[in-house]
Amino acid sequence: MQNRPTYGIQSVDYALRLAAMLQQEGPLRVSEAAERLGVARSTAHRLLAMLVYRDFAEQDEDRRYVAGPVLRRPTTPEPAAELRRVALPHLQDLTARTDETTNLVVVVGDQARFVASVECDRVLRVGDRGGRVLPAHLASGGRAVLATRDEDELRALYRGAESPVADVDGLVRELRRIRRQGFAVNDQRTETGVTAVGAAVPTDGLAGGISISMPTARYRRDRLTEWAGLLAATARGIARDLGAG
Repeated sequence: MQNRPTYGIQSVDYALRLAAMLQQEGPLRVSEAAERLGVARSTAHRLLAMLVYRDFAEQDEDRRYVAGPVLRRPTTPEPAAELRRVALPHLQDLTARTDETTNLVVVVGDQARFVASVECDRVLRVGDRGGRVLPAHLASGGRAVLATRDEDELRALYRGAESPVADVDGLVRELRRIRRQGFAVNDQRTETGVTAVGAAVPTDGLAGGISISMPTARYRRDRLTEWAGLLAATARGIARDLGAG
């Protein structure tokens, strides 16, 4: 389980979080950056100016900050900002019901990008995953999203010498089972001591998923049905509020 460094540098954390937002969610104004970080506008402005100086950001014609040359990729970033805005209240409610950390992911290609987390209040808990990127075929939310896709599409995605999946047919069979049961489990596949249960969010055009993450010591198979039901209800609520349900 990743814990915050003992001697963490707050300004570096802020800058990295801003860089992740610009890359994954798109343009930001100074006021929006300040609100997301919980800092003064002047602080947000200084952070963004440093990102511009190092080519991690630049300003467009509307004076908004966008991802700079260092962060830009050949593919267009997934438009996750609206999904994040709609999903956050639902994640907060899910965290209150489960007393565990909850997450929103967006799957782009074979990667699951964490665009929001709501931490629980327990001393031993899974921390904020915002900005992290994990292999979609391992992360619970990513696996749930992949399970909604056509099997030929999946084989094409993971075919080739550079594929992170050695047994593509085996993965397809796993995803078939996940599709039938409606949820996916990541039991320490990506991080020792962390287990997560995830489900896809049924939306049009956005490959979104949600998950409940917990220390493996608190994971109980006899609660899977309960967690799966809560995830399904939360996913439907997000989809409804997005107008896609």
